[in-house]
Amino acid sequence: MSELRGVGIGLGVAQGPVVRMAEPVPAPENTPSALGAEAERQRSRDAVETVARELNERGAKAGGSAQDVLEAQAMIAEDPTLQDEVDSRIDAGATAEWAVHDAFASFRATLEAVGGYLGERAADLDDIAQRVLARLRGVDAPGVPDPGHPFVLVARDLAPADTALLDLDQVLALITSDGGPTSHTAILAREKGIVAIVGVADAAALSTGETVIVDAAAGVVTTDPTEEEKDRAAQRAAARAVSDTAPLTPGALADGTLVALLANLGKPADAADAVARGAEGVGLFRTEFLFLSSAQAPTIAQQRQSYRELLAAFPGKKVVVRMLDAGADKPLAFLNDAHEENPALGLRGIRALRASEDILREQLTALAEADAETDADLWVMAPMVATVEETVYFTTLARDYGLKTAGVMVEVPASALLADRVLAHADFASIGTNDLTQYTMAADRMLGSVAGFQDPWHPAVLRLVREVGDAGARLGKPVGICGEAAADPLLAVVLIGLGATSLSMAPSALADVRHTISRRTLDEARTLAEIALAADDATSARNAVVEAATALPSHQKETTS
Repeated sequence: MSELRGVGIGLGVAQGPVVRMAEPVPAPENTPSALGAEAERQRSRDAVETVARELNERGAKAGGSAQDVLEAQAMIAEDPTLQDEVDSRIDAGATAEWAVHDAFASFRATLEAVGGYLGERAADLDDIAQRVLARLRGVDAPGVPDPGHPFVLVARDLAPADTALLDLDQVLALITSDGGPTSHTAILAREKGIVAIVGVADAAALSTGETVIVDAAAGVVTTDPTEEEKDRAAQRAAARAVSDTAPLTPGALADGTLVALLANLGKPADAADAVARGAEGVGLFRTEFLFLSSAQAPTIAQQRQSYRELLAAFPGKKVVVRMLDAGADKPLAFLNDAHEENPALGLRGIRALRASEDILREQLTALAEADAETDADLWVMAPMVATVEETVYFTTLARDYGLKTAGVMVEVPASALLADRVLAHADFASIGTNDLTQYTMAADRMLGSVAGFQDPWHPAVLRLVREVGDAGARLGKPVGICGEAAADPLLAVVLIGLGATSLSMAPSALADVRHTISRRTLDEARTLAEIALAADDATSARNAVVEAATALPSHQKETTS
């Protein structure tokens, strides 16, 4: 028996035989075309169009965050600039296969050099290129294997197209050697409720056919387990399945302290699943879905209809809507089409909205009209706020439109450090831990080469969370968490100890977080938070809290009212 360690996603445990992901399609050789340029161009276009169509179809079938990711991949596949690069190589005598391989590789290098969020787009290019090459060669695209029995999937990483449509009756668990807790694979695995451990450095040592136990709660893969260990894992899995069907209750600590558990949603159609899983409202509604698929901004009437559909699903409950967060990995020609050397640090979020204020005003108009027609408790917030002046600008404008609760996203260290002054003007703060970690650690959250730095357990990030939590407590202002950190059950306890009054996450994470926080008192949460803050790095913080939490008694809630 041996143990491999990584970052667990959720609290699940599973066991079964390993099946490794197939190797990628080999790179083509640079041989002259025998078909001619016109035929090769047509072949490349047909292959790209087919791949883009398949990605969109997979996205429509998967829904949720997966659809957003796959639609973005399809757009990349059909990027005119990329097609021009392919054509130029074909015109020089190359085959479609070589032209696609070389053009995608060159485009990937360009995006990596730009940095920022485009690092993720660079990684996506590998998967798209593989699919186009497979189509050109008339072979199956690389993807999840189908051995004919349930299995534990082991891969370097999974492409979004693969993760989106995993057969949960066959894939018992997922182990990847790459990626961190906020990678696309981790986010989609959490959304689909897949038992997963990412960032397992020694995953390459696992062989097809060997039996492993995947313990996401501990972040441990156990190889060659004993029968006793298998039995314990099976009992834990059975107990967890029972807890998943327990009656839905409001989020609360063991001492009765209420902590609202909310959902992160990407489109109104996702609301029904969130309600069914016990979401007490919405902590983050991303409005980008309305804009990203359009060549121009949607009309006020189109926006109002979508917002009304969302609000109607949560009568009497809090719904926090984030204004359009475009820029960086979500460029919009009608908002900001200027090239930026480092778009993650450029004109994005509230900065982009101020530069195109008519779009912001139209959003606020549509939200105010939808609010007047429904009974939800609508809150609005601005993304990427960095200064007190930006806070005053947005909250004043929102209130001018009759929106009574206006707040800000805290994703930039500057706004966290000035949280008391920001909250003097804002009605609430919502901490986006994904970007806050990225900017605190100077590590692109989508770039695999620095994934080790992108961990919200890092004490530097937690100190900033505490700054906001303390400011909220002093001023009587709510402080929510809406980044992926809220979906980590044990980290959720720490965040409460740092002052978070609500937690928002993918709906599939609600059950685990509800169960975990119900076993801890507020005093214990604060104690665990101090232990995390005292560590020197993310791994030490996580391990110290795991050890301390294990030593504490597990409580039942004394009250939920």
